[in-house]
Amino acid sequence: MIGIVDYGMGNLFSVSKALERLNAPYFISQYKDGLMEADALLVPGVGSFRDAMDVLNRTGLAEMIRDFAATGKPVLGICLGMQLLFEESTENGKTKGLSLLPGKVVRFSGRTSDGEAYKVPHMGWNKLRFTGDSPLLASLEEDYVYFVHSYYVKTDDQDVLTAVGDYYDIEVPAIVGRGNIYGMQFHPEKSSDMGMGLLRNFTELAAERKSEQ
Repeated sequence: MIGIVDYGMGNLFSVSKALERLNAPYFISQYKDGLMEADALLVPGVGSFRDAMDVLNRTGLAEMIRDFAATGKPVLGICLGMQLLFEESTENGKTKGLSLLPGKVVRFSGRTSDGEAYKVPHMGWNKLRFTGDSPLLASLEEDYVYFVHSYYVKTDDQDVLTAVGDYYDIEVPAIVGRGNIYGMQFHPEKSSDMGMGLLRNFTELAAERKSEQ
């Protein structure tokens, strides 16, 4: 059973409908004790990093997510949910994240190193380029996924990167992970067969965890 964290800033409808299409059991909750009993945790997110962390810290859900991750059970962050997994963000001032992965979240500058202007947010279909191994990529080939974001992750730890997408001269971390922690910057539930394949692989990680108990 996958527990979806409801902290008031997630794309709960589209994510839950995607899991239903995969026949994956799930529940949506804002309660720490119930979420801790899940076989895997999904952290969605749309909006401001600072606002999200304010809610997570105030409700105790930030501590719950860290405690859940420490159990070794799978955790997946989507879009803003992925960014929250990192150490800090510069959005609306410096804000500490969950610090489950190394790196910080910064805004697209809107100009390349050569001075060419580009649109922010980064919105639309971009092709993934696989850069690492992950169970999320099982039986999948590089394909296009759908992005909508104005901030992206910068990390010096290349081992955290599983797949990237190029936006002008910026290599955007698109899929990240370490151990049982996973993140997707794009919206897999809106990314056609590729996105559904990635979510299917995550649901299989949850099922494997359940079978181990």
